[in-house]
Amino acid sequence: MSADAQPSTRSAHQAARAALPPEDGLDEAEARRGFIGTIPNAEVRDAKGRVVWTMAGYEFLLDREPPDTIHPGLWRQARLNTIHGLFQVTDRIFQVRGLDVSNMTIVEGEQGLIVIDPVTCTETAAACLKLYREHRPARPVVAVIYSHSHLDHFGGVKGVVDEDDVRAGRVEVVAPAGFMEAAVAENLLVGTALGRRVQFQIGHTLARGARCQVDGGLGKSMPAGTYSLIAPTRLIEREQETHVIDGVEIVFQLAPDTEAPAEMHFHFPGLRALNLAENACRTLHNLCPIRGAKVRDARKWSHALNVALTRYAPGADVVFAQHHWPTWGNERLTGFLRQQRDLYKYIHDQTVRMINHGWTAAEIAESLRLPRSLESEWHVRGYYGTLSHNVKAVYQHYMSWYDGNPSNLHALPPEPAGRKYVEYMGGPAAALERARADFARGEYRWVAQVMNHVVFADSSNREARELGADALEQMAYQAESATWRNAFLLGARELREGVKPAPAGRRGGDVLRAMTDEMFFDDLAVRVNPQKADGLALRLNWIVEDADRCHVLELENCTLTATRARPDPAAGATVRMTRATLDAVLCRETDIPAAIAAGRVRVDGDAADFDALLATLDGFRPTFNVVEP
Repeated sequence: MSADAQPSTRSAHQAARAALPPEDGLDEAEARRGFIGTIPNAEVRDAKGRVVWTMAGYEFLLDREPPDTIHPGLWRQARLNTIHGLFQVTDRIFQVRGLDVSNMTIVEGEQGLIVIDPVTCTETAAACLKLYREHRPARPVVAVIYSHSHLDHFGGVKGVVDEDDVRAGRVEVVAPAGFMEAAVAENLLVGTALGRRVQFQIGHTLARGARCQVDGGLGKSMPAGTYSLIAPTRLIEREQETHVIDGVEIVFQLAPDTEAPAEMHFHFPGLRALNLAENACRTLHNLCPIRGAKVRDARKWSHALNVALTRYAPGADVVFAQHHWPTWGNERLTGFLRQQRDLYKYIHDQTVRMINHGWTAAEIAESLRLPRSLESEWHVRGYYGTLSHNVKAVYQHYMSWYDGNPSNLHALPPEPAGRKYVEYMGGPAAALERARADFARGEYRWVAQVMNHVVFADSSNREARELGADALEQMAYQAESATWRNAFLLGARELREGVKPAPAGRRGGDVLRAMTDEMFFDDLAVRVNPQKADGLALRLNWIVEDADRCHVLELENCTLTATRARPDPAAGATVRMTRATLDAVLCRETDIPAAIAAGRVRVDGDAADFDALLATLDGFRPTFNVVEP
């Protein structure tokens, strides 16, 4: 049961209101500028009638004033992110916003349409294109551009084009260099863990409401549809390339290792428009999202924005991105880009400066503040990323997880540490008594930490779970970051109710089918359980018949290694299958035993060796515990 905002939370909101920039109404005016039309509640359903995306449930955001359970800055962002529909950006450029977490940009060429980022899933992508065509002349899609390698920017591609048209050359697909490897690999090896932790970041398993999920920072939530992938037919490989696509001149600027490993900006000189992908949105972004990822390079991020600012901004009258709303006017967009550029450079430079003074990540995160010239701007506030965890990301990028203090080099893990902490506190009853007094004083961060120790010492302690949940809930109410709010609220729910079954996953196997053989064997290798593999020494040939490829697999020292080579005559067994069969296994359309029974997988030699390899592999539970042992 969600609690009311405590007096300390209400006081924190009063202080936050005093510190927020003055409201001039310009963001809402620009978020609505160029509006053409929309669909009720932005609702999208799949072929079976299941809701894939909807704005229903966010009606509470129509109120003008925020309740005391939502940070006033987040309230403002959440309201702006509810604005949805088809909008005209400038001559020949349109965006569909609010029908997915990301935007679809549509450029009208001479004969057809150029779609930039076909959003997350096929259902929402098709709905975006349908909405456009309800208000504009019907034209075919002749090109798709992926701005970068995150799923919410390519996953809906088959909702706007047919793969046969791409293969036949009727539709071009353009992407930055390294796109396919990054798109497939990012969530591969630790996909289970990322999928679990994204529940905490986005909050899509939470109810919607003033005491629950209100926003995702970049957009409202995540759609629950079918994702797809079509490989690019053209890669942008030089730092700057100019191409004319369906009569539209586009200058591409590669921006690798910024918000994504493979990313690019594009300038439309003839239309005086500049698209910055996801590197300059209406929020402070993540240098490492709390769901987990490889740390992004703040220095390169700032540099890429500086190149766009100096090289392309003078020839632009509007700047826009694949989330949020555009900025119009050369003077305003130039100021916006300067501030976004300096935002990431400031966080980088000041964190590094303080590292060299001997400060730890936690110390820097607690003390560093943005300069007033930046802090007074709405678009640099931490609705998605935060200054706190971005500082820690810069520290990690240069210094690793270790803070240099030897007492932290080999610290106890949570369960034994929890037992010792509670023992030193005088037992759980004493810890609870003191924590309740701290809760009454509004020391929610400390109460959450202490109760975490008590829960990890004894997860059945109901009072500790409830008090820990109460503390996390107040922290959620105070958080300006949507991602922090979502994490605190889901943590509170799981302390009160336990872990709920995993929601149905998004459907589609194109990304899995795009895995290379090497990626597949890397994924297989991280599933080897050393207790099951101890003492085994196996060598197998794995032949992909239709591609005439062989990989020699060696399992020894509890480690699986795959090497592209000729079949080894000394191998104990040879496994043969087509790539189509492997894809069917990856997409869970069949499994190895069933494929063997159907004759789709053949094992020559000692089949016991292949069985022994399969027996070492772990399965992963998608709802592992996070806030309890």
